[in-house]
Amino acid sequence: MSNNQIQLRIAKRGDCPRLMELVNELALFERAPDEVSVSLEEFEAAGFGANPVWKAYVAEWEGFIVGFAIYYVRYSTWKGCRLYLEDLIVTESWRGKGVGKLLFDKIIQEAQEMGFNGMTWQVLDWNEPAIKFYNKYEAAIEDGWLNGSLSKEQIKNYKV
Repeated sequence: MSNNQIQLRIAKRGDCPRLMELVNELALFERAPDEVSVSLEEFEAAGFGANPVWKAYVAEWEGFIVGFAIYYVRYSTWKGCRLYLEDLIVTESWRGKGVGKLLFDKIIQEAQEMGFNGMTWQVLDWNEPAIKFYNKYEAAIEDGWLNGSLSKEQIKNYKV
């Protein structure tokens, strides 16, 4: 396989079932298989409904999606508009073959073209292959930030 056999394109609604398969594969890899709670319908609506909030590039080989990078615009009061890379996923059998680099390079290009002030993402501290990958780009991997979140149920049940 050479990189010129991989085709990159913007994701379309019909890709969503395969993208969700890859999301679940990532959740398994990240040791959190029960954490994926979004339905296919919610995922599709968030990307292709009346108010889309995400965009993605897919990597295809012979018409089969082997990876994707999904992102959205994030606004930082300190830095301005930035691209937030939510996930970069390459199916296990295709890792180490340059697919991730193609996708990451495409996302950097997108950030350049959109005139963003930078891009951000998260990586698990134990995911050494991913950290090594990002280090090749001389990316800053920050310490000291903890992630906060509220679940759908917590928001629903909140009393003012």
